[in-house]
Parts: sequence; structure tokens; C-alpha cells
Amino acid sequence: MKKKTLAILMTAAMAAGSFSTVAYAADDTTHIYVLTAPEDHGWTGSVATFAKEKIEEVNKDGNYTAELITSADAAEQIVNIEDIVVSGEDNIAVVIQPIDDTVQSAIQQLVDAEIPYVAFDRIIDGVSESAVSNVKGDNEGIGAAAAAYFVSEGMTPGEEVYVYEGDTSSVTTLRDNGFTEYLTGELEYDGEKIADDKKWTEDDLKSITYSGAMNWSRSDTKTSFESLLGDSANADIKWFYAEDDELAMGILEALQGGGIDDSTKEAFLGNKPYITGCGGLDELYAVMRGESYQDIAEQCGGIVSVTYSPAMIQTAIQDMVDHLDGKDVEQDHVIACEIVNSDNVKDYPSF
Repeated sequence: MKKKTLAILMTAAMAAGSFSTVAYAADDTTHIYVLTAPEDHGWTGSVATFAKEKIEEVNKDGNYTAELITSADAAEQIVNIEDIVVSGEDNIAVVIQPIDDTVQSAIQQLVDAEIPYVAFDRIIDGVSESAVSNVKGDNEGIGAAAAAYFVSEGMTPGEEVYVYEGDTSSVTTLRDNGFTEYLTGELEYDGEKIADDKKWTEDDLKSITYSGAMNWSRSDTKTSFESLLGDSANADIKWFYAEDDELAMGILEALQGGGIDDSTKEAFLGNKPYITGCGGLDELYAVMRGESYQDIAEQCGGIVSVTYSPAMIQTAIQDMVDHLDGKDVEQDHVIACEIVNSDNVKDYPSF
């Protein structure tokens, strides 16, 4: 947890015969603490994996030093932030992916101690104006991208759409809103708005069904989808907007499994359904690369994902490096999303 001390660096320097140079660097080099959730699995765990890659790059460059600190929950992350603040170290900075909003008070301690910080992914409104940069993916853009894709594939106003939602947080609200606001012409995707003759009215939006919170769970989505197709009338639904790649995989697992009546499954796939996900999960990218689930994928109208990569943490770390270099950094740093399909999937990192 602790930054390398000057004493250790001095000892190493004396052994190398360059004491004064290293002592000066130890005083002047800013150390960057990067705080994330543990490197275990899924999107959140992959943030730490990508952070380690960027930290290695920072340390290799030699202008600054950096280290990763993971926290199992918000309480531990708060303690880790407080430890950084009370250490009294000079020349330190923080890049943090807040585990939840309760971390706000600890981040305020960074602000009060005049320790510069960059926030990533979960942006806490109460302290966001104090950040060097707030780096996040475009959650509304994810919804807009999915809607734009469906429209480009022939979806017309008032057609039935089923939305698999992540949870009850603002992330889901934004991804919901982005989808409908593109359809009604309020929001653009990739610099363009929906054509006037394809816009949806408020009455048209009533044909959209929302799953409720799937808790970002593949298994919950699989169960939900099996239940949905338990009514054969729902086999006519053609457009499925899943707000995460894990949820999209839940649909595919249900279609490959035995929990849906064969005749209903045949009718559903005969309708050439479309499925969108988002995030960058390698299992879904493998489907688009033609490596798995091809018996299902070949019967679908299309399967795509929208980018929301955990690799964005590297942009957050770079924003801090740029700030320390004296460069201007965009405080509200929203990373635009893109549609990943079978044609371009090899151009995008997955996790």
C-alpha cells in the first residue's frame, strides 16, 4: 500500500553509486494511486487488469510512479483513501473507480487535502466538480447506438421491443433513456439523428417492454427469457436490447438450452431476431467472430455489441498523467461508444 520510501530508494541508489540523483527524483516524482475493485471476474474485475497494464507503462516511462490498490467493497475503499490522506505524503495523486456513492465523503477528504484525483466510471455528483477529470462511457449513447442499429436493420415505429435492464441505478436509467430519445429524435448517434419519417411517437414507445432489474446477471436473464418464451405469442418479438453483454449471453444460453419449447424456439428464430449487448465481453465477441453459438447466431438477423470497455480506466490514468504534465484535461470526459459487429470485432479489445 505504501509508496516506496525515500530511505529505500537511497539505499538502492548508494548501491548503484548514484545517491544524489535518486534522492532528488524521490522528492519530486509524483506517485499515482489507482483504486479499483478486485481483479476477479466480469467487467468490474477487468478494470483492474487493464489498470495494471497502464500502471506498468507509467512506471516504465519513469516520469511518475504508480500502483494499484483494490478494495473488496466500499468500506474498504474508504479506509484505503483515508490511509492515503493521513499518510501526509507529498506529490501524490489518485485515480479512483468509486465502488458506490458512499465513497463520496472519502473523496471529499482528497479534495480537502488538495490531492488531485480523476474519477472513473461511477461519477459522484457531489464531488465531480472537484475532479481533474471524470472519465466515463456514454451510457445514453449505448441506448442510442442500439436503437440506431435496430432502425438501420428495418425496425419501424411501434414494433415490439424487449429491453433487458441491468439494475435500478442511474446507469440503467441512462441506457433506457438513450434508446427512447434516439427513437423520438431527441438524441443522435454517431453525429446523426433518426430520419423524420422513422421517428417514434410517445404512443409508439408503449410497445417497448422492460424486464426490470436483471442485476447484470446472465443466469437471471436466461431464466427471464425462458419465462418470456413460455408464452408462444412472444416468439413474434424481434428486437432485443440487452444493456450488457452478460445479459445478451443469457438470451443465447436460453436459446441453446432446453428450457424453451422447440416449436416456440423455431418460431422465434424463424423471425430472424436481433440482439444487442454492450461492454466488450469476449464470449459475445467470440460469437461475432464465428467461434461459438453459430447454430443460433446464423438464424438471427444480427448480433452486435456496443463498446463500454473496462479498458477506459487507461484513459483515466492517462488523464492524470497529462494533468501532471501540465496539459489541459477535459473535466467531463465522456468516451463515445461504437457498434461492434462481425465485420469489425477483431479491431476491439475484449475481456
